[in-house]
Amino acid sequence: MVDDGRVVNTFRALLQIDSPSGEESAMAAHLVGELADRGLEAHTDQAGNLVAHVDGSGEPLLLCAHMDTVESTAGLTVVESDGCLRSDGSTILGADDKAGIAVVLEALSRTRRTPPLDVVFTVHEEGGLLGAKSLDLAGLRARRGLVFDSGGAIGTLVTGAPSQYKLRARMHGKATHAGAAPEEGINAIVLAAQAITRMKLGRIDAETTANIGVISGGNATNIVPDLVELRGEARSHSEEKLQAQVDAMKGALEVAAAEAGGRAEVELERSYSSFALADDHPLVASFFEVARGLGLDPVTVTGGGGSDANVFNAAGLVCANMSVGMANPHAKDEYIRLDDLTKAADLLTALLERMAE
Repeated sequence: MVDDGRVVNTFRALLQIDSPSGEESAMAAHLVGELADRGLEAHTDQAGNLVAHVDGSGEPLLLCAHMDTVESTAGLTVVESDGCLRSDGSTILGADDKAGIAVVLEALSRTRRTPPLDVVFTVHEEGGLLGAKSLDLAGLRARRGLVFDSGGAIGTLVTGAPSQYKLRARMHGKATHAGAAPEEGINAIVLAAQAITRMKLGRIDAETTANIGVISGGNATNIVPDLVELRGEARSHSEEKLQAQVDAMKGALEVAAAEAGGRAEVELERSYSSFALADDHPLVASFFEVARGLGLDPVTVTGGGGSDANVFNAAGLVCANMSVGMANPHAKDEYIRLDDLTKAADLLTALLERMAE
């Protein structure tokens, strides 16, 4: 069994290192030392990703977790209660994805045998999977892998995830004095509001979601604003539905602006592409066999978010995303159960030994 005290202590140490997207250097330096303690020499690529290799027998395997958090955890106070770790509510905890890193490090400490491993800790995952997109896959031996960046019961394996488009728009109106001559202006905030009311947002169907998440504009209450900027997204497991959704959002912005005499500039950017692994894929089958051997009830799920696994699958490196037990990621009430952290490390340790046979 995995030393549960050690994996928890490793995780606690990682939590004390602030590593928001784009500021992962302190975390990378710490992990170079952690890997060296396990006999591994790590190097940093041009993007800042940390890469190490382990010799072994069998088919090579990628192990990946990301070093960044969605926002700063500076000043984090960790609270332990009811068998869980959480923050005091002033910051996020950062289990996403420091729990994934801790599980990988613990498994590397405990395994007696492994397949050849490519261990990758990426940067800037939360900011658009930028580390994974910049990773030189030609430098890896593996063409299959596991990403440790998911929640749910231990034994949960994410084998499908959606594609995503990001939307950026600038709604142009006409500025004027709001008290003296409002009828001569075109209120860009109103243009944006009218466009948004025409959009179908939230849960579109079982495969598709959409959101407008950021709106900014205006300078003063006595000025009819001439510019508003919006940022949003759409995701779907269906390429046809995704394209229809982003086209509808773009159209709503352009029509609302044109009807009032304004103008809309809309940019759509493909962030990542969907993937889907069959339950009988050898990687999934091995996971199920080992999880059941540990008394777990393994399940596959289709996720609603993107991860480094999307990037790897699109490049031909088959990956699934394994739960490490994190809950409520990206929120101040994020938490993780200590026994889930231990169970995840147990599962990965057993899986690596099974794959080395």
